Amino acid sequence: MLKCGDRTLCNGVYHSPMAKGKKSEAFEVACPHCRALIKVDAATQAVIAHTAPVAPKTFVDFEDAARSMREQEGRKESLFRQSVEAQKNQADLLEKKFQEAVKRAKATPDTPRVRDFDLD
Repeated sequence: MLKCGDRTLCNGVYHSPMAKGKKSEAFEVACPHCRALIKVDAATQAVIAHTAPVAPKTFVDFEDAARSMREQEGRKESLFRQSVEAQKNQADLLEKKFQEAVKRAKATPDTPRVRDFDLD
């Protein structure tokens, strides 16, 4: 139990000596994260109502929405073309990497490794 001035914090709830004679009523709190309006019952300390915030319109008019959709289709097409080109070059790239690894393997022959078992 924490004491802060004339208030006491007990189980996460503030109890004030001035509030003892008051009738418990519901109060409203605005959520700082989503701006929703939450109504809380003071006696039970439970949420009794929730009003979701009004979502702002994404587009002012239909023409803006249509323009945005066309731009998005163009970006999708561009990304798809880039992906196709990367896949076409992927086989050549892997072949070059493999040939380089074969050259390195031939240049440095394997030497038998000495195991602990062989030292006994």
